Amino acid sequence: MISSVRGTVLAIDLDHAVIEVGGVGLAVQATPTTLAGLRRGEQARLDTTLIVREDSLTLFGFTDADARQLFGLLLTVSGIGPKIALATLAVLEPDKLRTALTEGNTAVLTQVPGIGRKGAERLIIELRDKVGGLAVGSGPPGSGPDAGLVRRQVAEALLGLGFAAKQAEQAVDTVLAEPGAAETTAVLRKALTLLGRRP
Repeated sequence: MISSVRGTVLAIDLDHAVIEVGGVGLAVQATPTTLAGLRRGEQARLDTTLIVREDSLTLFGFTDADARQLFGLLLTVSGIGPKIALATLAVLEPDKLRTALTEGNTAVLTQVPGIGRKGAERLIIELRDKVGGLAVGSGPPGSGPDAGLVRRQVAEALLGLGFAAKQAEQAVDTVLAEPGAAETTAVLRKALTLLGRRP
C-alpha cells in the first residue's frame, strides 16, 4: 500500500496532479482544494490511498491523514466508489461531513453530486457510529472532544436498550445541554429518566 508520496509537482490538471517520486511521475487524483494548494516545480507531500482494480491502479491524494481516513470509510458503504467518495470530500470539509453524518443531515449530504436521499440515508446508517461523534467546535452546547465521546457512548447504550436512534440522540443532547453533564454513567442515567425508563 502506498500511504504517502513526497516529491516535485510536475503538472497540475483539473482532477489530478503528477508528482515525481524517485524519477517516476505518479498521477494522483485529488480534490480541487487539495490541488489548489500545490505549485508546479515545488515539493509536495500527500497522504494517499491506492485503489487496485483489475484494469487499473489509481492513487488518491489528501492533504492529511484525517481526510484519507474519511475517504476509506466512505468506500466501505455499498454503492460508494472512489469518484463519489472523492466528490464528497470536495464538497464537504471533514468536520462538516462528520457533523452531517452524526446529526443525520441528509440535506447536507445530498449536496454531493451522485448522492441522492437514499444514498445519504445509507451513509448515515453505516457511518454515524464510525466518525467519532460531533466534530470539535460544532453541535449542541457542551459538545467537544469529551462530550462527543460521551454522546456516542450513551447513544449506543440507548440503542442497545431498544430506543430509536433519533429518540436516543435527542435525549442525550438534552442531557448534555445541562450544566455539569459530562460523565458517561451520569448522562446515561439522566437520559433514561428523561425517556421514562429507570436504570
